[in-house]
Amino acid sequence: MNSEKDRRLEARVVAAAEAALAGQNHVSPVDVLLGIGWLAPAHLQDWRIGRVPYLEGAVQANLSRVSEAMRLFRSWAERRGLRPSETAYVARTPDRRVLRFGRSGNPDIERAYRTHWVSPDLSERKRRRIEERASRPPDLLVIRPLDQEWTCHRCGGNGDFLMMENAGPACLRCVGLDHLALLPSGDAALTRRASAKTKAKAVVVRFSRARKRYERQGLLVEPGALREAEGELAAERSRKSRPRPGS
Repeated sequence: MNSEKDRRLEARVVAAAEAALAGQNHVSPVDVLLGIGWLAPAHLQDWRIGRVPYLEGAVQANLSRVSEAMRLFRSWAERRGLRPSETAYVARTPDRRVLRFGRSGNPDIERAYRTHWVSPDLSERKRRRIEERASRPPDLLVIRPLDQEWTCHRCGGNGDFLMMENAGPACLRCVGLDHLALLPSGDAALTRRASAKTKAKAVVVRFSRARKRYERQGLLVEPGALREAEGELAAERSRKSRPRPGS
């Protein structure tokens, strides 16, 4: 380190990486950028849904400092003996396009960002589980807009929900999700059951101006899956509420 500024950056990178590793047994460049405060969760969400063309465009630091932070992170990971594991990043949109990290699209830079570093203390089984979970395509993301005066770029209509595409917002009918029903947040057991039964689903979020982030509103699921889950859960809760014989 040649300056106090560089030493402070290293300390911040290491602290963010250690915190992420302790919490989930693996750590990624995205975790570090979030941890040091250069990437806001709302901007990360924008990138995941296609509003930002490449991740570095959402990072609140100049490119040379970002490159230095990523170099420090990789050096730390190698010193800690962490195991590199390349992970796929795809958009939370129906086209599932591969997400880009850097403006240049340089393959080495893209690979570095995609690489997660996994704790060497894990068993082979746990390591594979973490790698499989990290590589699993994320749920589709649907936005409940604050402003209803939006226009679908495909058909010119609008609605209560939209999905972002490269060309702009699209209504659920145009993206083939208008047959789904909203299951509001609040009942974790029902959400788990309906999520397991539905073939198509999407997470619904809304931007909070007060918290400056997207917050989960619920889940869009197939109506039949929701009815089946509601019926099973109601029967189960009814059985549990019945008094036991002799009580």
